[in-house]
Amino acid sequence: MSTKSAPDLTPVLRIDFPHAERLGRGKIMLLELIRETGSISAAGRAMDMSYRRAWLLVSALNRMFKEDAVSSQRGGKQGGGAIVTPFGEELIRRFRSMEERIEQALSDDIAWLEENRDPEAPVEPIIYPARRS
Repeated sequence: MSTKSAPDLTPVLRIDFPHAERLGRGKIMLLELIRETGSISAAGRAMDMSYRRAWLLVSALNRMFKEDAVSSQRGGKQGGGAIVTPFGEELIRRFRSMEERIEQALSDDIAWLEENRDPEAPVEPIIYPARRS
């Protein structure tokens, strides 16, 4: 028997957009790290992803909305960089607010699930095949 307990149950917010685009905590975390580091590359490294993957996620974010969430600069003395735009800042704020409201709204149900779950159940995630639209 393991002494390590399973993690607490947490609702996860993900917004599905048309054409298979998604907004979730990964993209929001990437935005927060870009804000902290001033760099898409550094933000990607902090999330253990390649620059290409981070850049593709930023590109997807910028395509999803009327305004860019991230603005990048190429080259220059400091070697370029990236900033989260005012729209991106508002996106972060609103997403985090939605997460808080979901947690509050579901707190009683999550507590019930927590009380009734099997603490010995395996912690490994079950991988389901992708849904087709």
